[in-house]
This record gives sequence, C-alpha cells and structure tokens, in this order.
Amino acid sequence: MAEIAPDNVKRSGLLRSSAVVGLATLSSRVLGLVRDVALAAVIGASGNADAFFVAFKIPNFLRRLFAEGAFAQAFVPVLSATREEGGYDAVRALIDRVAGALGGTLILLTGITILAAPVVALVFAPGFSRDPAKLALTADLVRITFPYLFLISMTGFAGGILNSYGRFAIPAFTPVLLNLSLIAAALLGVQQFEEPVFALAWGVLIAGFLQLLFQLPALYSIGLVPRPQIDTQHEGVRRILRLLVPALFGVSVSQINLLLDTVLASLLPEGSVSWLYYSDRLTELPLGVFAIAIATVILPALSAQRAQSDAQAYAATLDWAIRTVLLIALPATAALLLLAEPILTTLFQYGEFGADDVAMASHSLRAYTLGLGAFMLVKVLAPGFYAQEDMKTPVRIGIIAMVSNMVMNPLFVFPLMWQFNLGHVGLALATSASAWLNVALLYRGLRRQDILHSGLSARVGHVFRLSIAVAIMVIVVLLVLPAAEQWQGWSWLVRGQVMAGVCIAGGGVYLGALYLLGFRPADLRGPTTID
Repeated sequence: MAEIAPDNVKRSGLLRSSAVVGLATLSSRVLGLVRDVALAAVIGASGNADAFFVAFKIPNFLRRLFAEGAFAQAFVPVLSATREEGGYDAVRALIDRVAGALGGTLILLTGITILAAPVVALVFAPGFSRDPAKLALTADLVRITFPYLFLISMTGFAGGILNSYGRFAIPAFTPVLLNLSLIAAALLGVQQFEEPVFALAWGVLIAGFLQLLFQLPALYSIGLVPRPQIDTQHEGVRRILRLLVPALFGVSVSQINLLLDTVLASLLPEGSVSWLYYSDRLTELPLGVFAIAIATVILPALSAQRAQSDAQAYAATLDWAIRTVLLIALPATAALLLLAEPILTTLFQYGEFGADDVAMASHSLRAYTLGLGAFMLVKVLAPGFYAQEDMKTPVRIGIIAMVSNMVMNPLFVFPLMWQFNLGHVGLALATSASAWLNVALLYRGLRRQDILHSGLSARVGHVFRLSIAVAIMVIVVLLVLPAAEQWQGWSWLVRGQVMAGVCIAGGGVYLGALYLLGFRPADLRGPTTID
C-alpha cells in the first residue's frame, strides 16, 4: 500500500483533535462507571474483590505505561523523526522491528509470570499471605489476566502509530471494548462460575483480543500493519529503548505510586484494596477524558514542532495544554471534594457494596482528589521533555517524586509520632502529595529551559478567573445539595436524577461565571498541528 506522506495530510487544530479524543474517551469512561457499578453490585469490597483488583491492576498498571505513558512517550518522537527524515520505507522498517522487539519481550514476560503467578501475587499483595486461600485465588486470577498485558501493549503500540498519523478516534474508542467485555462478564458470565471473579478475569482477557483486532483495519488503511521482525540492533529500536527506561519514571510516576498503594493496602484491613480502587476510578474520569486526551494530541504536535525547530509553537502548545487542563481540573477537584459520598452512594451502594464501604471509599476519594490537578498536569508537562528526547530531567524528577511517596506512605499509614491511623486514606494522601511535587519540579524544569518562561502573568490571571468561578460554583452546589440521610432512602433512579441536577446546576453556574469574567470559547483554540 502507498505511503501516507506527511505533506499529504491536513492541518487541524489541537482543540478539534482533543475534542475527538475526549468524546471517544468520555464514552469509554461513562461505560467504565457502568462497569464499576456492575462490579460493586456483584463483588462489592469483599476479600475476593480485593484478589480480583490486585490481579487486574498488575497488567492494567503496565497497560497504562505502554498504552498511555512511557512507551508512547519514547516511541512517538522517534516515529515522528523517522517519518520526517526517512519517509515511508524507514517508518515501515522501524514499526516492524519495534513490533518484534516489544512483542517478543512481552511474550517472554507473560510466560514467566504465568509460571511464577504465586510469587507475583505475593510480591504485589504481601498482606494476602495471612490468608492462603485469598493468595491462591489471586495467583489463579493472575494467570488468566496477565496475558492481557501483551494484547493491550500491542494495542497501545498500534495506537501510537495511528495517533502519529492523526487517526485519534480509533485508539481513543478502543477502551470501550474492555468496559463492554467486563459489563457482559458481570451481568451474564458470573452465572457460569461458582466464584464470580473468575468470570471477570476471563472478561479482561477477551477484551484484550477485541481491542487489538479493532486497531488492525485502521492500520491497514495507512499501510502500516506491523510485520514483526527481531532486530534489536536497528537504530530506531535502540533509540526507543534508550528513551523507554527513563520514561517509566517520568510520566508514569503517579501510576507507580498507585501500584505501591495496592501493595501496602494488602497489609491493611480487608476491603482496603477495593476502597482505593473505587475512589481511584472516580478521579480517573476527568483525568482520562481531558488530560490524557490533550496529552495524546500534543505529543505528536510537539514532536513535529521540535523536528521543525519551531520553538515559539512548541511553547504555545504547552501553554495551551496547561490552561486547558486547569479549566477542568479546578472545578472537578471542588466537585469531588463536595460530592464524594453522594457520588459513591449514587453509583455503587447496591448489592454487595454497603453504606460502610461508601464511607471508607469517600475518605480515600477526597485524598486522591487533592492530587487530581497534579495527576492531570503531569500528563501534559512530561511531553514537553519527551518530545525533545530529554529523558534525564523527567527521570530525575520522577525518582524524587516516587521516593517521596515511598517515604510518606509508611508515615501516613503506620504513624509512630501520633495516635491516629490514616490507613488506606494515608496511601491516597501520600500519592497526591508526591504528584504535586512532581508537577512543581517538571514546571520548574520547563521554565529553566525557557519553554514556559514567558506568559506567566497570563497563566496566573487565568487561574485567578477560574478560582473565582469555582468559588461561585461551590456556593451554589452547597445551596442545592440535599442532606446526606436523604440519599440513603432514595432509589437508584431518584439518586441519579438528583445527582444529575446538582451537576448540571454546578456546571452551568461555573460556565456562566467564566463568561461574566471575560472567558470566551475562542480562548480554547490552540495552535494548529500537522496530522
């Protein structure tokens, strides 16, 4: 098939591309909430639920590195440079050899993990050793779910290719298939198993096959379906490998911290892993819909601007990403802090998920919410380094943030100098604090490179306007929010209607306040980028 050459593609705005990714991702996140409602009703926050969430989180954590994080940050700049300098044949050779190296490595890793599943379960959930049956169940689930890593990593590889060629919609829509598979497993598959969590584990594996197959027609349309070849001496492969390892500590620090939370949560009372899972899932909604969508779009743009030595456009793209993320992060943070219990009650308090689970999950939700802005900003700041193939700065920052999280975790969870114990909430709070440290150091690094040196007063003014609008929104939400005891007596339909009304009122007031403060939709328009 003929090459899809860079000079034959159209130019489009960052906002339009982000909207495409955001809408596709929104559908996935909404279905993700439906999925989690189904999981809460079927398995709740039980010990077996803890086992499933650990078995699912291990490959899912690595999925985020490959599909949304470190691999994409290393691969896309090299692909963009190869495309700019070498043309179709060079791109074809790079993709084939990366597919061979990545696929071969993941197949080997998957085989080892399946054979050593009990050890893997013990490493990631050492607290389960107190309950041999729970540990054995986790190991069995790991054997089923871990091959998902190979499938979804290859899916992320395919998505990186498509994103580089401006095909954002297909990769963004792909996660919908995981949610549909798990919803089907929860509603239909659990009747086929004595232990419901096995149906969910098989749902994860089936989703991996569906997601990979879904990418292939789009890759075929641009003539870039991978034909794996093992050639680790290829210069492009070696460049990606040099970039990949440091990138693991950069953009994915927050995910590493969340995995450490799971390890320590296994040492805490039963249900802690599940409470953290459900609260983390709610912070994932604004993170996934907006921050990851924007980061997905700006990385190819930044890489192209870097290759063209357009420093002004590079800085403008990053500045636009920061301002756009803050537009969502500030009201989302305020809303989740105010509505933690009502949201959890509305979504999850059915079947096996009780009022006590809502109370415990609401505490960790608020703790994670304090770091929501940081989680979102990391997604758009890190590409500012990776598009330049600068790995040293973010890896150093990532190590500092991760070590700080590791230090804070035991201090908050197992305090020696005070009497109260924060438990699983301390894990979430430490993750949020380390994420803000990560943001501060990334931002300082970009300013030192003169990338974000100009425009500071405009960014401060932007935050000031947003803060006023958020304050007005908070007042209105407090006025219309029903008392906590009322939520317990309502059906799911009434809960949903009231929650929708509160959110619409708050969102409408926020947008109206922004308009009165001088904000206009045109302010969202970013620099154009090559698809």
